[in-house]
Amino acid sequence: MARTADWYFDYLSPYAYLQFETFNQLPIDLEVKLKPVLFAGLLGYWDNLGPAEIPAKRRQTYRYCHWLAGKRGVPFKAPPRHPFNPLAVLRLTLALGSTPAAVHAIFRHIWGEGKDAQDPAVLALLAASLGVDDLRARLNDLAFKQQLRDNTDEAVTRGVFGVPTFVMEGEIFWGDDLTGMFLEFLENPALFQNGEMGRLEDLPTAARRKESRL
Repeated sequence: MARTADWYFDYLSPYAYLQFETFNQLPIDLEVKLKPVLFAGLLGYWDNLGPAEIPAKRRQTYRYCHWLAGKRGVPFKAPPRHPFNPLAVLRLTLALGSTPAAVHAIFRHIWGEGKDAQDPAVLALLAASLGVDDLRARLNDLAFKQQLRDNTDEAVTRGVFGVPTFVMEGEIFWGDDLTGMFLEFLENPALFQNGEMGRLEDLPTAARRKESRL
C-alpha cells in the first residue's frame, strides 16, 4: 500500500536543492507531493529571519552547501544574486503541475548551473525548455498565484516554519539534515512515541529570552 508525504520547498533554499537530490533514497512505495511555498511568507508568519538575512550565517550557508554538494557529488554553483525573488519560478512550477521533472530542471538551473532565477530573458529560455511559451501569461494567472498562497497557508497551519520540510502523519522534518531521521521514521513510525523521544514532546520551558538591542 502506497504511503504519502508532503514536501514543502522554495527555490531560495540551497538546502532544498540538496535534499531534493537525495530523493532516490526514499522507498519506492512513498508518494511525495511536491508543494512550492513562499519561504518569506513562512518567515513573516513566525517572525523569523532567513539564513541569508544574517550576514555571518549567509556566508557560512553558501560555503557549507558548496562543500556538502561536493561531498555528495552533486553539481553546485550559486546563482549570480541571492536572495532573489522566487515568485516567478514558484508560479512556473505550479503551471507545470509541480512535477518532479519540472522541479528538478528548475533546481538545476538555479543551484546546479548558477543561472539567474528572476531575469526575464533567462527565465523565458528556461520556460521554453520546459515547454512553456506563454510565460508572462502563466506567471500572471490568478489560479497559480492563489495556489501558491494556499500552499503557504497550508504549510503554516501544519506548523511548517522553514524549507525544505517533509510532513507526514502530523510529523514535521525540517531541513536537509533531517533526511536520515525521516528515512528512519518511514521504517519505524513509532520513533517519537516511546522513551526519551516521548518525553521530549512535552519538555517544559524554564526560561525565555528577553528581546534586546545591542
